[in-house]
Amino acid sequence: MIWYGLLVAAVAAERVAELVIARRNERWSTARGGTVTGQGHYPAMVALHTGLLVACPAEVWLAGRPFVPALAWPMLAVLAAAQALRWWCIGTLGPRWNTRVIVVPGLPLVTGGPYRWLRHPNYVAVVAEGVALPLVHTAWVAAAAFTVLNAALLTVRIRCENRALAAATTPTAPAPA
Repeated sequence: MIWYGLLVAAVAAERVAELVIARRNERWSTARGGTVTGQGHYPAMVALHTGLLVACPAEVWLAGRPFVPALAWPMLAVLAAAQALRWWCIGTLGPRWNTRVIVVPGLPLVTGGPYRWLRHPNYVAVVAEGVALPLVHTAWVAAAAFTVLNAALLTVRIRCENRALAAATTPTAPAPA
């Protein structure tokens, strides 16, 4: 159980690193005319992701979940792949990446890296992590709860991002004379 707690703590530290990058990138974006949109769902997103990090070790400890190597090792591989994909997204977007919805007007959509194949590859990483992290130590209730709640949240989040991207990348018509 100690090693699992350390794994969850490492993922939490990774989240803190993301927040540091996001704050820096928010300053970069707003200095270039970017505006934050969709702030209504952001607290729910923070609560959900924080809840996952608390629920995983809590379920293992409180419910006495066993370590099942046949499940744990593949889930650890999925978790590592999710982290690699997330950091590939962050690297590809550079200063445009953020945990908030911020679009700098006039910049073209990013079509390189994982965005070559998917419009929102970071969310593939989030979904994979939300299943894999709990299942490394058979915390199936946390995995199921996160998956259901995250699906609802991503429905709102992706619509918000798509609207913001469309508004920022669509040329505006000149005002009538």
